[in-house]
Amino acid sequence: MAYIEANKEERSDQGCVFCALLDGTSDEDRILTREEHAFVTLAKYPYNPGHLLVLPTRHVGDLEALSADESTAIAALTQRSVRALREASAPHGFNLGLNLGHVAGAGIPEHLHWHVVPRWGGDTNFMPVVGGTRVLPELIQESFEKLAPFFADR
Repeated sequence: MAYIEANKEERSDQGCVFCALLDGTSDEDRILTREEHAFVTLAKYPYNPGHLLVLPTRHVGDLEALSADESTAIAALTQRSVRALREASAPHGFNLGLNLGHVAGAGIPEHLHWHVVPRWGGDTNFMPVVGGTRVLPELIQESFEKLAPFFADR
């Protein structure tokens, strides 16, 4: 409901929500790991428990504007995210993807973000299709606590 009721126009006036997570001006604690060029956070509005986002630390919305170091860091953190989710939650598969641009489905097109969505057989039901809503069996904070140890420096 928070997503549905949120004023999407207000968001653009308040700056980038991902940059706010990074600089500590957000009141949320969803970042699992932060490196020089990229970071991983839990999605605020997850499709499934453990839905992660992998982002460049630099505010950039154009794929071609990424440096080689940023691209490498994003790829490495995407692999690390899949590994962490496999160990923590044993999903049967994953959806990985980037929506590039507003018309392609990017909710926040000004800051690139790759989705890492764990999937289980039978995890999709009629609710998203008919009811227009998602039913998740785990709260974001529970997902954070489960996944945080897998992103701790080893």
